Amino acid sequence: MRQPSVRARRVAAVSVSLVMAAGIAACGPEDSDDKGSGGDSAPHKGGTLTILNSQPQSDFDPARLYTSGGGNVPSLVFRTLTTRNRENGEAGAKVVPDLATDTGRPDKNATVWTYTLKKGLKYEDGTPITSADIKYGIERSFAPELSGGAPYLRDWLVGAAGYQGPYKDKKGLAAIETPDERTIVFHLNKPEGEFPYLATQTQFTPVPRSKDTGTKYESHPVSSGPYKVVKNENDGEHLVLERNPHWSAATDAERKAYPDTVDVRSGLDSSVINQRLSASQGADAAAVTTDTNLGPAELAKVSGDRKLAARVGTGHFGYTNYLAFNPKVKPFDDPRVRQAIAYAIDRSSVVNAAGGSALAEPATTFLPNQKSFGYTPYDPFPAGASGDPAKARELLARAGHKNGLSITLTHSNSKDFETSPEIATAVQDALKKAGITVRLQGLEDNDYNDKTHSVKSEPGLFLAHWGADWPSGGPFLAPIFDGRQIVEDGANFNTGLLDDKSVNDEIDAINKLTDLDAAARRWGALDKKIGEKALVVPLFHPVYKRLYGSDVKNIVISDWTGVLDVSQVAVK
Repeated sequence: MRQPSVRARRVAAVSVSLVMAAGIAACGPEDSDDKGSGGDSAPHKGGTLTILNSQPQSDFDPARLYTSGGGNVPSLVFRTLTTRNRENGEAGAKVVPDLATDTGRPDKNATVWTYTLKKGLKYEDGTPITSADIKYGIERSFAPELSGGAPYLRDWLVGAAGYQGPYKDKKGLAAIETPDERTIVFHLNKPEGEFPYLATQTQFTPVPRSKDTGTKYESHPVSSGPYKVVKNENDGEHLVLERNPHWSAATDAERKAYPDTVDVRSGLDSSVINQRLSASQGADAAAVTTDTNLGPAELAKVSGDRKLAARVGTGHFGYTNYLAFNPKVKPFDDPRVRQAIAYAIDRSSVVNAAGGSALAEPATTFLPNQKSFGYTPYDPFPAGASGDPAKARELLARAGHKNGLSITLTHSNSKDFETSPEIATAVQDALKKAGITVRLQGLEDNDYNDKTHSVKSEPGLFLAHWGADWPSGGPFLAPIFDGRQIVEDGANFNTGLLDDKSVNDEIDAINKLTDLDAAARRWGALDKKIGEKALVVPLFHPVYKRLYGSDVKNIVISDWTGVLDVSQVAVK
């Protein structure tokens, strides 16, 4: 799983729309409503947008990136069959067409999906984009030397499990058909109503076979988006993007492409990034960050300055921090013990440990509190904001622990305000009131991940988190609670080792639905059913607070990723 904007699995991006006539002006929109803060005049073309990041934009190859919605910086260069709707808030959690004319046409079983490409699509060199290029782009993502992208296609496409990519297997994937230059057809192993979401992944970026340079492709990938790469230093530490003269806004309703140049500089300390954005001197006045949040201390300082506070973007990404139980380990094999811990949790103290209510919202549901996920409010073990230690003691007594018990809580030593010592200590203090003595076991980040993601070494109780590959209940509930996704030898995310036929069957039934609103309601009901099993204790959902420069306009922050969308911003 990937932490938002850093680690290795489960992430996304953001949203807005615009259509322009073709021609010279089609390299970027000239007229639009001002959709956000950042100034009092309408956004306009021109200037340089600077992006200040801590993490480099490494592996800048569409096959190797793990992003949905097209990513943030990647979405400036790579277009996909579908993408995220680039609008603020809830509207931005919808999937919309990108290279394709629609979000896909399924057969009656949702096992065959057909797409038609828009007319007039071109690469940065002016050559046309074809369906064969998208097929090839997907096939090269199977090459072992280009690993790193989302694994879904290997699981979903017919006959794709053992495919090794076009460098070793010239025949390609028979499950992807291209009957003509504008049509592409996908044949799936099983019904997948959420295939339009998957088609936002960068693996669906077209790659011309004649320009493919294998592992070197990342230094100059061929652009299908509004910008092309003119510099890539130190594996994405310094990226410079300039306009793609052959991109046409007439074919792209999502990217505004206001700036002439995008300068991405990474490897910076987070405090330095926030200091530079706060000061907004020189080029930093036209700067943003795509990976650095304000911490509690920084937020307190910013909140006291009205002008600075007006330059803070607030967003919500589908993400849940929770306590995970391994019911194979005593005493957590007893549901009453797990329920007692759920009642004892003081979410107000946990939220404070996570940075306060401005940076975290208390959670009683595993699904994030957003409509697109199917959020259905419920609390199977209602204990109020501060917990119910008396109810917890009652359950413990029934479980044979009338004098309390001692347990171990495993956490990471990383200062991430998620699985770190601050959160662990808040849990420890709350459980103590219920007669539960908690010993804290802090591990370095790599050891923590190895231990908690292995069936053989998984602790009985530990801090965990999960983020969405796309804004739906499917990639949120299935990896954590589908028994068929338990991995005995490898990275396992089904922490509760749940293998319940009724849960597995309902996941399959929902996956058949192509009505995503109807699917969302079913995901919400399934979340409630699973929640009653007390295999996890939801703690909080994070809130993202990020500064942007004083000359940045047109701020769009969707619920797909909860962070500023760089494809929408303009600079003075």
